[in-house]
Amino acid sequence: MTTDRVTTGEGASMTERRKGLFHHVELWVDDLVLAGEQWAPVLLALGCAPFQSWETGRSWRLAGGAPGPEAGGGYLVLEQSPALRPGGHDRLRAGLNHLAVHGSRAAVSAALAAGWTLRVDTGPTVHLVDGQGFELEVVCAED
Repeated sequence: MTTDRVTTGEGASMTERRKGLFHHVELWVDDLVLAGEQWAPVLLALGCAPFQSWETGRSWRLAGGAPGPEAGGGYLVLEQSPALRPGGHDRLRAGLNHLAVHGSRAAVSAALAAGWTLRVDTGPTVHLVDGQGFELEVVCAED
């Protein structure tokens, strides 16, 4: 019996539905405390809940999933790794340019209140930059 082929209400199995989706995204940061102060309010406003916590990192995942390591789908990790090379993040260098998420104006407000900087507001999408140079694009749902 295969337990990872549970059929969903949409007719696609869990395995098929997860295929191609991110398991997790991990951002290495220079300052875990600052990252937590700025990302936590935004992730909470996006409907995420704290998932894991250890000495050099934290993670959040979309709330509402069943218990267990695979439940709830993908998650975001912030880590200040001891293997981190100095130099900071630069979204204009090779690597991650920005992370785009489905969200709301409430998530944008939470980011701004937590010290993020507004880069571009096109109406339907808002680009924000945290204190370490990571850019988050919030694609706002129509209210």
